[in-house]
Amino acid sequence: MPVSRSTGLLLAVSLLVAASMPGVVDLRAAGEATRLLRTPTVSATHVAFAYANNIWVVERTGGNARRLTSFQGQASNPKFSPDGSTIAFSGDYGGNTDVYIVPAEGGEPTRLTWYPGADTVQGWTPDGTHVLFASSRATAAPSAAPRFWTVPAAGGVEVPLALPRGYQGKIAPDGKRIAYRMNNSWDDERRNYRGGQNRPIWIVDLKTFDLVSPPWTDSKDVDPVWLGDTVYFISDRDGMANVWSYDTTAKTITQRTKFIDFDVKALDAGGGAVVFEQGGWIHLLDSKSGKAQMLTIKAAGDFPWMMPHFEDVTSRMTNLALSATGKRVVVEARGEIFTIPSDKGDVRNITNASGSAERQPSWSPDGKWISYFSDKSGEYKLVIEAQDGLAAPREIAFQKPTFYYTPVWSPDSKKLLYTDTNLNVWVMDIATGQAKVVGGDPWMVPQRTLAPSWSPDSTWVAFASRLPSLYRVIVVSNVETGEKKQVTDGLADAMSPVWDASGKYLWFLASTDFGLKSQWLDMTSYDHQETFALYLAVLKKADPSPLLPESDEETGSTGSTESTGSMPVVQIDFDGLSQRILPVGGVPSRQYSQLRAGATGTVFFLEATIGEGARGQTLHRYKLSDRKSLPFQTGVAEYAVSADGKKLVYRTPAPQGPPAAPPSPDQRPSLFLVDADKTAPTSGQG
Repeated sequence: MPVSRSTGLLLAVSLLVAASMPGVVDLRAAGEATRLLRTPTVSATHVAFAYANNIWVVERTGGNARRLTSFQGQASNPKFSPDGSTIAFSGDYGGNTDVYIVPAEGGEPTRLTWYPGADTVQGWTPDGTHVLFASSRATAAPSAAPRFWTVPAAGGVEVPLALPRGYQGKIAPDGKRIAYRMNNSWDDERRNYRGGQNRPIWIVDLKTFDLVSPPWTDSKDVDPVWLGDTVYFISDRDGMANVWSYDTTAKTITQRTKFIDFDVKALDAGGGAVVFEQGGWIHLLDSKSGKAQMLTIKAAGDFPWMMPHFEDVTSRMTNLALSATGKRVVVEARGEIFTIPSDKGDVRNITNASGSAERQPSWSPDGKWISYFSDKSGEYKLVIEAQDGLAAPREIAFQKPTFYYTPVWSPDSKKLLYTDTNLNVWVMDIATGQAKVVGGDPWMVPQRTLAPSWSPDSTWVAFASRLPSLYRVIVVSNVETGEKKQVTDGLADAMSPVWDASGKYLWFLASTDFGLKSQWLDMTSYDHQETFALYLAVLKKADPSPLLPESDEETGSTGSTESTGSMPVVQIDFDGLSQRILPVGGVPSRQYSQLRAGATGTVFFLEATIGEGARGQTLHRYKLSDRKSLPFQTGVAEYAVSADGKKLVYRTPAPQGPPAAPPSPDQRPSLFLVDADKTAPTSGQG
């Protein structure tokens, strides 16, 4: 669908949603084991697990699995009853995650809880009469801290355990103790985290409340289960998440598995064995021999979501870029790269690669090429492709494979500027594929703020880099000579440098109230908002300030002012440059970001919208010709300017959180293409 002022964009693409991803082999087609089996549980005769959002059961030796549940919601956390006859699980049949039970041989699930919040099954009481689950139903304020509850398997009232908090845990076979993980974590997948959210496994006597725990320093220890008097749990104390055990009688701790490729993810015990998930496979650990065996399990069924189908990816649009003249827009959505016409023609999916992730497209200023990063080979490479997508793409391998960001073509379309996960700034020669580091940031903080940009003559790169004080300074680097200079003095926090199209000025945002915000690991900085003002640096000594006082004077015939269209040559006189940095009047200090250059003497930037119900940000435009900053557009989530500075595309934000119903047309994120020189702001809804 074309992009316009008043029409939103709906992207539809035929996607093959497959279970196999780069580095993960799906062996079902070859008649081998099914992968991506989750949260296993074990009885004396069977193993149950979650797969494809349903609960399955299989013989303990492996083989063909039977599906116990078959509905469109999600079922998870299956747990066998002590006698192996019943499986408890968490399911969202009614639109909410509640506790259910189902016979192990199959049948209709029975719902046990109805609270409007997540009830996560943990296990059973040793006598098999009650299901143990975690819920925040009684601790929603001031924060939703979970605790343990039991509910009769025959139906009845839920009863809390005496423990005030509990996230994961199991009751001992003797019914007298519980081994548990007290608190949840904001990111359970963060490897080798050693922060304050880690806690040891606690083993508590349910009558006396005496507490003991395995030896512990700072590792992430999770998912404790009982086998006799021994507590098995997952710990990353050796650098990988492996299975460990603690003998509560002998007070000894033992490492049971030594995987070095993939972490152990979930654990349970029963029938004299421990079962766990690792690398997408299910393993059985024999408690007597100490040996682990991977089970060969086949889960075959009717999976409509795996068939080729159309997927609405409107809400996934990101990383916008415009063609040189704004006739087409390139976007990333759900790992595919699309180009969209401004008026006539069709949307093009130029990647068509459902099994890989293509990301961060960028359009060359000459309009011929689109670049993007792709992991189709198993490692990210740079791909250069003709903008119409008809010719075979060119792949360029990186010298140091890692994760890459913010690709920007040079104005002469001969080089590409990008950053990496190690905060290096790279420049690649497109013809040779050779790249070199031209700068970087020595400090890793939550936001990546290098924001590098090209000078209009493709010779200089500007970016923001942090000092030991954590204040950012603007740095410029000559990509040909390697010369590198700090432009700002470090007494203000400076970011988002962009070059004026004339080549005369370097624009940037800077803050003088950053001091109380600088210590990002100190919670005292949370209450302080950082505000920015707009500045520019006059690069040549001979050039006058563009902000000198103005006076209308008669000068006679003005002659021709038509531009020659030649590329400006950027010259920087570093001597006295700090004295030629000017605050731009008429731009009050506020929460600005994403500074972009437009036509000569024009810049755009976003302002955070504060207040209940605020959706999107306000896009401002400042022009030296009238020395005014005016709201250019409201309701903006992301925007880009064409290489010639004449067109601007912006995206409206997607609704926050999971919608209760499909979003209405005015809630869908949409693309709008406008003239960058338009005179009046318009609504961001369409």
